[in-house]
Amino acid sequence: MDKNTIWAIVLSTLVIVGSYFLLPKVFGTKNKDVEAQPAVEVVTEEASAQTGSLFSEQDEQLIAEVEGEAEAEEAVEEAAVEEKITINTGLAQIVFTTKGGDILSYKLLGHNDKETNDFVELSDGITETNRTCALAMGGAANDIINEIFTYEKTDTYTILFKKNLTIKDASGKKRSYTLGKRYTFKQNEYMFKLEILIHSNDGSDIDFNGTAYTLRTSPQIGPRFNQKQNRYENRQFLAYNGKKTKKVILSSNIEKKYEKEMLWGGIAGKYFMELVIPTDASILGTPTYSAVVVKDDYANAQAMFERKGGTKDIQDSYYMYFGPREDKSLKVYNSPDKNAWNFGGYKITEAMQSSGLFSWLEAILKWCLEMLHKVISNWGICIIVLTLILKIFMFPLSKKQSLSSIKMQELQPKLQAIQKKYAGDQQKMQQETSKLYQEAGYNPAAGCLPMLFQFLIIIAMFNLFNNYFEFRGASFIPKWIPDLTEGDSVYTFKFNIPFLGNQLRILPIIYVGTQILSSWISQKTNPTGGQSEKTMKFMMYGMPFMFFFIFYSAPSGLLLYWLTSNVLQVGQQFIINKMMAKKRAEAGIAQPERVQKTLPPKAKAKQKK
Repeated sequence: MDKNTIWAIVLSTLVIVGSYFLLPKVFGTKNKDVEAQPAVEVVTEEASAQTGSLFSEQDEQLIAEVEGEAEAEEAVEEAAVEEKITINTGLAQIVFTTKGGDILSYKLLGHNDKETNDFVELSDGITETNRTCALAMGGAANDIINEIFTYEKTDTYTILFKKNLTIKDASGKKRSYTLGKRYTFKQNEYMFKLEILIHSNDGSDIDFNGTAYTLRTSPQIGPRFNQKQNRYENRQFLAYNGKKTKKVILSSNIEKKYEKEMLWGGIAGKYFMELVIPTDASILGTPTYSAVVVKDDYANAQAMFERKGGTKDIQDSYYMYFGPREDKSLKVYNSPDKNAWNFGGYKITEAMQSSGLFSWLEAILKWCLEMLHKVISNWGICIIVLTLILKIFMFPLSKKQSLSSIKMQELQPKLQAIQKKYAGDQQKMQQETSKLYQEAGYNPAAGCLPMLFQFLIIIAMFNLFNNYFEFRGASFIPKWIPDLTEGDSVYTFKFNIPFLGNQLRILPIIYVGTQILSSWISQKTNPTGGQSEKTMKFMMYGMPFMFFFIFYSAPSGLLLYWLTSNVLQVGQQFIINKMMAKKRAEAGIAQPERVQKTLPPKAKAKQKK
């Protein structure tokens, strides 16, 4: 390689190195813009139950039960201890605490976390001051309710938590409320229902600076991941407004308000998510999303939904989806007749990750893979077979691209004549050149079609392999590629290598080798000179070198696709080379030779000696 090519590679590497360090500092800095709100305090002394309820008829019995237990609750207040209750739906095992009536654990049965050797924990990062489905009276900045609730399991899948609370607002005024939280589950459903019922015992509005209460998702959802090493995993805040879904990637120590309208929202990772879907979206205030580091140097990934205040009685219902971020689990909730909740019309499949403009192509590739998997049980082999099919499909385009270069060589004398004749008139030169192309039936843009199609495939494949739920835990070759959604690994170092982590991976090395070989064969077939040759050298050596670092920890399924594509490209190029040699002979065009570099005077002298 010449000096300019080496400098291009070095400078490109410096750009990658700089971005590796600077981007986290630019986008991951602490940036809280949540307005401070007057704090409210839950007073430990109990208020006696007062006048009747203003709730609708179906919930009057609930309030009566809660109020009727107020005296008994006062008697045992000092002796109250935290209890834990477990509900198993077949798809999830949920552990509740009587402290706040919150969720301590939400394990998805059947979905394993290899890091913990247990089921995936959606209710992660729990602390004494932050739990799943916890309530805070007032805004998101206020503390959650940490009082001990009484509870009643009305059936196997329903649990009701009850409490009489005295709240001291920012002015010091005490307010008395009756609070109920009722969770209802159904067997083998990822969705459950949470009802929040609040009655004002003293006739005051349930309003703290415009907000009645704030409902939280889990502080973090599993499985855990190393944020510094795994650049292909993240946590997102989701907000759907009835037309499209806004996805905001959470950077460490960020806490912000979401100022736009929404019908539902939540937090999602690559493979699992929690959605909060109010039956009446008009009750929602301004939600907050947070990634503030609280526990074990691990950032939260949490959404906090504020409920507007201003009423004396609240009867809110939320449908909560805690489960896989996969199409087949979500689409059953698009139609009421396909789920036990009779739930539909909210388009929660919009929470899926997609390639945006190229989602149609992603859907086609996914369908092709699923059809292949019906015959071939190994997803890795399915990827190889699909790559072969795509290469066969693209062969006519690649052939046309290569053969068009011969047409271009035939036209070179006429093009040079036009350039010489109209050297001073660029417009006329372009007109005559276009006219020549039309008469010869040559389309310069035709050569770009294979490259464009390949680019679209890569975008769709990248998103598919990085988010396709069925690939999670799918093994290609045990002990080398046990999971197609993660990088391969043959050895774990006891130290971290900058930009690469502590894993020795073979796929990126093989990929770079096949990419250089494929580019070398292509350049040998169509040699260029001068500045174009320098550009081609950079593309041949520099780009694979850059990709080695960028995609070192990429999903092995994606690298398997690229590697297979490169190997097939080499074979395809040999076939095309033979076709081109025959066409050149028929057209009387000399076979290409390597362009000899012009040697400097000193080198020429040495060569003569």
